Amino acid sequence: MLLIRNATIINEGTSTKGSVLIKNDKIDTIYHNIVPEHIANQSTIIEAEGLYLIPGVIDDQVHFREPGLTHKGDIQSESSAAIAGGVTSYMEMPNTIPQTITIDEWEKKNELAHGKSYANYAFYLGSTNDNLAELKKATSKHLCGIKVFMGASTGNMLVDDKKTLQAIFAEVDMLIATHCEKESIIRKNIDYYKKEFGEDIPIKYHPLIRSAEACYESSAEAIELADRYGSRLHVLHLSTGQEMRLFDAKPLSEKKITAEVCVHHLWFTDEDYDRLGTRIKWNPAVKTKRDRDELRNAVLENKLDVIATDHAPHTLQEKEGGALTAASGGPLVQHSLQMMMQLVADGIYSKEQVIEKMCHAPAKLFGVKQRGFIRKGYFADLVLVNPNKSYTVTKDNILYKCGWSPLEGETLSSNIQTTILNGKVVFHNGEVVGKPNGQALEFVR
Repeated sequence: MLLIRNATIINEGTSTKGSVLIKNDKIDTIYHNIVPEHIANQSTIIEAEGLYLIPGVIDDQVHFREPGLTHKGDIQSESSAAIAGGVTSYMEMPNTIPQTITIDEWEKKNELAHGKSYANYAFYLGSTNDNLAELKKATSKHLCGIKVFMGASTGNMLVDDKKTLQAIFAEVDMLIATHCEKESIIRKNIDYYKKEFGEDIPIKYHPLIRSAEACYESSAEAIELADRYGSRLHVLHLSTGQEMRLFDAKPLSEKKITAEVCVHHLWFTDEDYDRLGTRIKWNPAVKTKRDRDELRNAVLENKLDVIATDHAPHTLQEKEGGALTAASGGPLVQHSLQMMMQLVADGIYSKEQVIEKMCHAPAKLFGVKQRGFIRKGYFADLVLVNPNKSYTVTKDNILYKCGWSPLEGETLSSNIQTTILNGKVVFHNGEVVGKPNGQALEFVR
């Protein structure tokens, strides 16, 4: 038995002093008074006075690059970074090589993760203009959802055929997760800036090329389709204040259309391009301070339901170039929880709100079985955070295979002390512990 004693337990909107007893892979007992002496004597004890005990973070959008792109990331390297950041479960995207656009390739990815992933895992099945029949066969209890790229993407994964889009929303009985940027508007903007700069458009124009208009028009189209066909829609990485008009400010339990925001859109603004350049180049782009502030407010208003990362490692060589040539995406899964706890320290959110959006809400939204909460009988996916120990991001403590972070040199106000996965300590005091023991997530629908 493992006993976490005298922690501040942050769970389901409250922060209370208590202890948690773990037996095997599950939470056995939650104590809010003194732990019985015979229980303490029989247990391995983690003293947690002054520490926050939270459920493990569930990140609903990552790119771990395996198979086919393992020079910049793989399941083992990126999941080790995840647990170092308190992320105990992730949902991974289909734009690998080969693409995860058939049930067969989806099953192969699950086989890859078994015995290799340090965190619990699930994989999306990707849509194309011609794989509707495959999508309709997707029924596994381990499948998190269908990914639809409604903006430029890898290979043939841009779904731009209107009849296909309509059929996906009408006929696929599964959560549909969308990347929303309107390709025609992006191409028009590229042509405009090429007339001034040629092929070498400076990075600061990236958010004007992949503009707020492109995001809004595409998100509005996805929502219109979901409304028309009664689809279960989850719109990923919202990046503009304008898009917040499209979403309802009401409890998650009352929604069929939900929304995600990523930590980089809550953290950076277009003023940071001068300092960080292509290191903060994402699709959708980091936009204005006003956009960032409206997104921050939308989290508080419950227009935005989930906070995730869109973790997408590239080598620094791949990040070279300008708005058209540098790779889009960056590594964040090791630091997302600390970034959000910094916003708590800055007075923008409460710690309870952060845990709701990073732990509870993803579990509820996707129907993750017995994870995302500190409850008796749930899997013991738990994280101890030290709110009084600062942490500086350096090349020496980065676990991403790509070896860099847009946060390098920044000091964050909290530190991830211990991560527990399925009842076992897997990360402690800066070190990954033991062998990978991640499990396939199961979804209850």
